[in-house]
Amino acid sequence: MIVALDTQLAVGTATGIGVYERDLAAALRAQGVDVRALAAPRLDPWRFDRRVLWDQVLLPLAAARSGATVLHAASGTMPLVRTLPTIVTVHDLAWHRVQAHTRAYARSYFGKIQARAYRRAAAIVCDSCFSANEYRVLIDPTADPEVVYPGVDPRFNRIVRRPDESPFALVVGTVEARKNLRVLVDVLAAIPGLRIVSVGPPTPYADEVRARAAELRVDDRLELRGYVAREDLDDLYARAACALIPSRYEGFGYALAEALCAGLPAISARSSSLVEVAENAVPLVFPDDVAGWVDAVRALLDDRTGAERRAELLRANASERFGWDRAASHMHVVYERVAKR
Repeated sequence: MIVALDTQLAVGTATGIGVYERDLAAALRAQGVDVRALAAPRLDPWRFDRRVLWDQVLLPLAAARSGATVLHAASGTMPLVRTLPTIVTVHDLAWHRVQAHTRAYARSYFGKIQARAYRRAAAIVCDSCFSANEYRVLIDPTADPEVVYPGVDPRFNRIVRRPDESPFALVVGTVEARKNLRVLVDVLAAIPGLRIVSVGPPTPYADEVRARAAELRVDDRLELRGYVAREDLDDLYARAACALIPSRYEGFGYALAEALCAGLPAISARSSSLVEVAENAVPLVFPDDVAGWVDAVRALLDDRTGAERRAELLRANASERFGWDRAASHMHVVYERVAKR
């Protein structure tokens, strides 16, 4: 069996789904799976027109020419016309829930048009039970998506914690409305001495966050660093006092899974798949409950030694739950099932 794997979002500076594609390809190959990674390096994956060109024209052509048995559309989008039996990973249903502020053509393509394409897939894979249920509610009530937790890069398991004496909270992810960074600006105003370091690509929402920080006069304690290199991200995971994940909607919650694997104390929003990933192991706060966030952060900072000890105890279980070996083995079973039909 040969697997054609869409890795277009891993082109250039990979974040989120691009990292998923890259790491899945490596994990599958480590298990002896014949993977043909499909990508067009000269095509900017973040331009909408280029993304559609890839999904609907270049990807199905590349898949047909690859000699593969099945195609895994790992980016969350798939061709409307299939040239191979196709497995699609539906990472989340955000385009059906929380993207009303985006352009109509993007909502149409990533929402309604892709929903139509999904119904033609040979298998649906979701990153969490939450996302699988969302798929049934929003796309197809008769569907039975396969739930395969993504893996976390094993380098997070090897991070040696050395928290800074002056505490800062780490926030990882694209700076966009659903990630809800603004609520943490209000937390900064209530906890003098705390700093927040945000890493991840900015969107226009970042201007709203900066404006709120300036209004509350905490802009000197908020750093929006944008994309950072791997070694710099690892350094932040080692030095931060905690990770904060205030997102209103996640299909999986990589930032929380990475924190758990790194032994970094975390506080998460009580929302979407984050509750599932947390497994009652970290404090949960409703996304927009500023007072709740303030109380949770203060409690953690008041007992940093205890928080570190508890986070370390969670590490082994998280590394097993979110191991790429497990994810790749499960995905291989899905490929074989589709190939035998």
